[in-house]
Amino acid sequence: MDIISKISSFGYLEKGLETAALRQEVIANNIANVETPGFKKSIVAFENVLQATLKKQRFSRLMLKTHDNHLPGLTRLPEPKIITVANTGMRNDFNNVDIDQEMAQLAKNSIYFQALAEQLNRQFTGLKNVISGGR
Repeated sequence: MDIISKISSFGYLEKGLETAALRQEVIANNIANVETPGFKKSIVAFENVLQATLKKQRFSRLMLKTHDNHLPGLTRLPEPKIITVANTGMRNDFNNVDIDQEMAQLAKNSIYFQALAEQLNRQFTGLKNVISGGR
């Protein structure tokens, strides 16, 4: 991977970390309201939104336009969306939070966050090596 590819991937990694942090908050809110009658859980949709955005692009390599003087490219990455799941009910009190499912999502999100953080660390290490001339 060349230096330009590494720089352009920082935006994607940053947005992924932001999404994982938001997902953590949403899952924590779901868990906190597991006993609240009528509470409807929420989920964070991002990966499918990003994938749809990428499919719309003509080029396999996207440029993130962060300044008005940059060449035309992807103007911004899509934002994660919080969706309330209102069409299901787990119990008689119409609460639809399944604590086992939420705990599994929490574990999955933690692994996702750690993987993105490690990848970002590798990117910075690579750039540091380039800047220091490999020393």
